Amino acid sequence: MNNIRTTTLTMKREFDVKAERVFDAWLNPAMMKKWLFTLEGTNKVAQNDPQVGGTWEIVDHREGKDYRAVGEYLIIDPPNKLVFTFKMPQFSELADTITVELRDVDTGCEMTFTHLIHVDTEENWTKADIEKALGEHHDQTEHGWNLMFMGLKELAETGKVSYKG
Repeated sequence: MNNIRTTTLTMKREFDVKAERVFDAWLNPAMMKKWLFTLEGTNKVAQNDPQVGGTWEIVDHREGKDYRAVGEYLIIDPPNKLVFTFKMPQFSELADTITVELRDVDTGCEMTFTHLIHVDTEENWTKADIEKALGEHHDQTEHGWNLMFMGLKELAETGKVSYKG
């Protein structure tokens, strides 16, 4: 029985640098370690194999626990488009799909970020239960990415991240 529902989160961000710099921050392990899912001080692992079919992994250690995020690269089209899966195995075996699209504008670049969020629901849930779960996942995911994108912007534009979450 398939009780998986989806919701889509779309966010836009502008950067005062060219798309190449932002694209690199998504794939360069040294840069990923500073902003993606984690902060450099709590990061235990940041590794990737940035090619189609290659994988990535981040392990963050917070409050005595390890949080692991993993995925596989589906599309890599520098510096325009990146598509990859995103999964946190300690919470769910469901893999979300993330699409990052970048385009240069006069002042730098614009990023359109789309996260297809999969939510496992129970068979006996009502429509209201499902809508509530999808809304909560959407809002929690948006909150997390908002925090990460503050770090991404600072890193891409200045080369460092001072934001500590």
